[in-house]
Order: sequence, then structure tokens, then C-alpha cells
Amino acid sequence: MPPTGSVWRADAEPIPGDAFVPDAHYDDVVVGAGLTGLVTALLFQRSGRRVLVLEARSCGAVATGHSTAKLSLLQGAHLSRIAARNTKGVTQAYVDANRAGFTWLIDYLAGAGVPVQRRTAYSYAQHSEGVGAILKEHETARRFGLATHLVGELDTPFPSTAAVALEDQAEFDPMAALTALAADFRAAGGTLVQGTRVWGARASDPVRVNTSAGTVTGERVYLLTGTPMLDRGLYFAKVVPLRSYAVAFRGVDAQIPDGMYLSVDEPSRSVRDIERDGERLLLVGGNGHAVGRRATTLHAVDDLIAWTRRYFPDAEPTWRWSAQDYEAFHRVPFVGWLPRGRGRIFLATGYSKWGMTNAVQAALTLVADARGETPTWARTLHHRITLPRVMAEGLGAAAATGAWYTRGWFSAWRAPSSAEVLPEEGQGVLARDGLRPLAVSTVEGRRCTVSAVCSHLGGIVTWNDAERSWDCPLHGSRFAPDGGVLEGPAAQPLARCP
Repeated sequence: MPPTGSVWRADAEPIPGDAFVPDAHYDDVVVGAGLTGLVTALLFQRSGRRVLVLEARSCGAVATGHSTAKLSLLQGAHLSRIAARNTKGVTQAYVDANRAGFTWLIDYLAGAGVPVQRRTAYSYAQHSEGVGAILKEHETARRFGLATHLVGELDTPFPSTAAVALEDQAEFDPMAALTALAADFRAAGGTLVQGTRVWGARASDPVRVNTSAGTVTGERVYLLTGTPMLDRGLYFAKVVPLRSYAVAFRGVDAQIPDGMYLSVDEPSRSVRDIERDGERLLLVGGNGHAVGRRATTLHAVDDLIAWTRRYFPDAEPTWRWSAQDYEAFHRVPFVGWLPRGRGRIFLATGYSKWGMTNAVQAALTLVADARGETPTWARTLHHRITLPRVMAEGLGAAAATGAWYTRGWFSAWRAPSSAEVLPEEGQGVLARDGLRPLAVSTVEGRRCTVSAVCSHLGGIVTWNDAERSWDCPLHGSRFAPDGGVLEGPAAQPLARCP
């Protein structure tokens, strides 16, 4: 099994940051140093505002640094799914927004000297049952202004029955992009603080932001993490947290097809090349699922490796990792004002695994809104309505979440006493101390015991054996074996137990 970690972060130089200054005041406080956060911060800083970026871990530690980094307006079968859940106006606005994000990022990367590889993007069917989805995606894409064309069986080592293609899309190294953005932001006078977790924000005037290092204030606060840690607006219940997996391979340079590939049918497969230090690597991703709702996640990685070796026999896995994103029921991101934020707190979430274009369009939207220059596509997305099908999907998701809550507590009450539990290396199990649910794991020879009750809304966490973490099946919060927060919406760790 290859080591755990993103190929992008494996040899990336640490991104420099600045010291936290307690009680300092800023025009804009941006929470999250991924692509959305750093683009937003840079645009505000360049306009003459005083901007602070707060990052709980390090730049790119979560979604951006673990992305497949495909920059494409052809997004699997995503556009036809959007069209089925929204009006024509909203669907067109989504395409226009993503085109704006695509164009801005391509131009920025060129100006910053970040290498970009132009590729044709392919959405393909692995089986005959997927051909209908290909035809629908092509028809939808053409209807909303994308110059797609149909392709028969692909000339690739892996099987396909049909595909739709869009030329002149792009791929790049997301950590190289973040490094450039962070450097430009700081050079413009911005402040980037890493290793500081935001615990909450009060919509006072100015907004008061509470962090693990102290308090700061800002005229406006932008929550640009995977999902906001504030529960106002209940966005944690309006999106589904999804986890997917990726493996990078060596030894197949000559066999790697030119293009970016994503299957529209299951099991999901995402394929692209990586140009790195004069070598071409193969990146294969897929096997996505709702967070915390799989008995074993390690199988997802094993399956990707087995699939790749079936069609690329010389493939040698070098890195494996996972990433998390959030999918709104209507499949269109939430970008804008946070309810009860008094017009001073803003958010962006729900990119549905298409963060390279959506992160930038979200940043462009937030900055344009602040300047009173909201583009037409953003106004349309701000004022979209929720159709009955989307309401039904939301109710179904809420019912599933409630079922997982009940199931988790039932399992916790049936768990053995913690004194009887000694997990094997790399494993975690539920246990009890009386009626108190505990999460017990052994990682690198260290036994850790923490509360099994998620600090967000009280779900019972489950063990993720691929990443050795405790994941909440309710809303996707993730925790390290010692209880530390890895991903929100939880802002507080799992309580440690002796």
C-alpha cells in the first residue's frame, strides 16, 4: 500500500505565513486558505482593503490540496443534473459563472508562471447503460453554450462505450497555484495566519471573530471553508458531504492517454496525467460516498489500485489520498450572505466536486457583491427558487441523517466496555464507559480514547480505516484519532478520555 498523502503536497514547499495579532482589526477576515479563500483575499487586498486570512491547518490542507485539479466546463454528467433540478435561467447562469471562474484562473496562472496543461475533457460511459447519460449531457451542454461533441469508443486502455468531449480545458498543480496566490496576497500587504482555528463569529459591528489564538474584528467576515462552522442558515443540512479517493502511479508514462476523463456511471473513475519533474504520472480517482457511511473505506483505495493495474499492468502506486466536498440538493453552490449575519458574514459551499471553477466564481461573486457590481449570472444564482424535486431530495436526505443518528446511538449502547477493547494497529472501534459512548483507536502504536459523540450535533462517529480518522455520518465532520478537528462543520474537538 502506498503512503498516505496528496501527491501535490508530498514535496511542496511550506507556504510562509504571518503571526497572529490579538485584537487587531481588519476590513475583511477570510476564513480558509484554499482556492476560494486566497482568490477572494487577493482580490480584496488588491483593491486597497486590509485583509486577514485565517487557516486552521495550512494552505491547501483540505479540499484544494487534495483535488484532482481539473479545470473544466464539462463536468461529468453534472450539467444535466443541474438542468433537471433548476430553471433554464439558473442553469445558464451556472455555466456563465463557471466560464468566468475558468477564464480568471487561466489568466492568473499564466501571469503567475504556474504551469498549465491544456487537455480535452471527456465524460465517458463505462457500460452501455451509461450511454443515455452521455447523450443527455451533450444535448444539455450544447443547449447552454458549450461546444461539446460526441465520441465513440475512446482510444484508452480502459473500456468505454461512448463519450462527450470538450476541447481546450486544463489541468494544473493546485499547490503551485496556492503558493502563487499566497505570495501575491502577502506581497500586496495581506496577512496570512496558519495554524489558527476559528471557533465562531458574532455579527456585531464590527464582526467579532473568536479563534484558538485570540480574537480579531472585521468589517466583513467570509467563511470559505468546505462548509461553514456557523449553524445559521442550516447549510450543514442543505448539502451532502462526500468523500472520494485518489491514487498516483508511476511506471506507465507511455500508456497514459492524453486527456482528462470522468465516468458518468458507477463505479466512478477519474483519470488524468500529472507532469512532474520531467516525468508523467497517472492519477486515478473515484469511489465516492457519503462521509462516515461506509463500513470500510480502505476497500475504495484497494479497488482503485486493482482497477488501474488491470488496464495499466506496470502501474506502481506512489501516493494515495482522499478529499471531501459538499453537494447541494439542487447541485448549484451556495454563495453569498449568511442568514442572520446582518450583511457582514458571507459563505461559499456546495461545489459538488467541481471546486476549481466554482471556487473562483464564488470569489468573483463575493468581491463583486461587496463592490455593488454583481454580474448578471450571480444575481440569477442569488435569487434562484427551490423546485419540488429538490425539496423532496432534501427531505430524503434529512430522513437518512436521522436514521444514521439513531443507528449510531443504538450501536454505541451495544458496544463493549472500554476495558475490554484493544483495537489492532490502524483500527478504531466503539466502546462504552457506562452509558458514555467512546471511540477507541490504535494508530502508530498509540491507543487513543475520545468521546464518540460528534461535537457538532451529537452524532456517533465511525472509523475511517483508509485515513485513520473518526468521521461523523450526519454532516461530515472529521476528527483525528486524538479528537482534533480535521474537517467541519464541527469547530470543537472530540473530548479526550483517560
